Amino acid sequence: MKLISVLVIDDSALMRKLLTDIINGDLRMEVVGTAEDPYEARDQIKRLNPDVLTLDIEMPKMNGITFLRNLMRLRPMPVVMVSTLTEKGATATLKSLELGAFDYVAKSTLQEDWGIDKFSMLVIEKVQMASLANVNALAQSSLLVRADDDSKQLKKPVNPGVVKAGSIIAIGSSTGGTEALNQILSVMPADSPPVVIAQHIPPTFSTSLARRLNEVSAMTVMEAIDGSEILPGHAYLAPGNFHLTVRRRGRGYICRILHTGKVNRHRPSVDVLFDSVVKEVGSLAIGVILTGMGADGAKGLLRMREAGCQTVGQDEASSVVFGMPRAAKQMGAVQFELPLSKISQKILDLCSLPKPRTGF
Repeated sequence: MKLISVLVIDDSALMRKLLTDIINGDLRMEVVGTAEDPYEARDQIKRLNPDVLTLDIEMPKMNGITFLRNLMRLRPMPVVMVSTLTEKGATATLKSLELGAFDYVAKSTLQEDWGIDKFSMLVIEKVQMASLANVNALAQSSLLVRADDDSKQLKKPVNPGVVKAGSIIAIGSSTGGTEALNQILSVMPADSPPVVIAQHIPPTFSTSLARRLNEVSAMTVMEAIDGSEILPGHAYLAPGNFHLTVRRRGRGYICRILHTGKVNRHRPSVDVLFDSVVKEVGSLAIGVILTGMGADGAKGLLRMREAGCQTVGQDEASSVVFGMPRAAKQMGAVQFELPLSKISQKILDLCSLPKPRTGF
């Protein structure tokens, strides 16, 4: 069996050794080289041709973001960022995901209870999954970000029809989902039906992600607040480490934020969101499942479809990880399977009333 070859890039000798020991301790992978800065890494990549990189964000000579931007333009490959979970670190890590990084591991995990064990588990899991990632989808993400940076223009919103009263769009996503959400919401119109989102993400990151999505969308994108009214033209992102649910109030709906147990190892969980939508909204809801590891949301999407909701799944070619969409598809939960670029228009079409016929 061919081992997954990994290049570790970090300016800290201690972190390079720790990551090397963790990765070499797994029988499926090996560290083939280390580098303390991007210039050394560039030479190592050419010589060693690794399957996966681990990359620190803050390094001398050239920061990880600049290096990643150049890498994904010239030689796209799976990259796992090793980053901090501070506000500044969250913003930089989200930018790296937009530029095509596969995923991230937080250094601050080492400071938690059972920190070294948890950090080791995350590194192994993320590197192993990165080796299976859809590099074409990662490269496409980077290409779109560079095009947006060059044009400095908001994307043209897709055209909505006459929206059915009471419609709500529920979206679930995980690995690769931050950029998938960016692409979907960046073309949603200001009068879009309300959107509720469960993205697997830590607490500090959810605040930064909501802010970043709000900057690119004509909709108002915000981190969901318990009891807030769900309004058209607004998108509500589940706070990290909390479940987001929808509850009916009078003729409308509100967000409810829960800190109950994890579901499918996740909080927020997509299944929790989808199940609440089935119960409170019924067949007027649209369910959407995007790129991500595992199967969270698959059963919930099936329950949505069985309740008469229309459902959409991201296709394999455009998914960074075709885990959650595949699980939903195999259960029969996906009614429409589409590339990421076509999902925004499709969900608006599904929320719209049929156009009146003309002529005789």
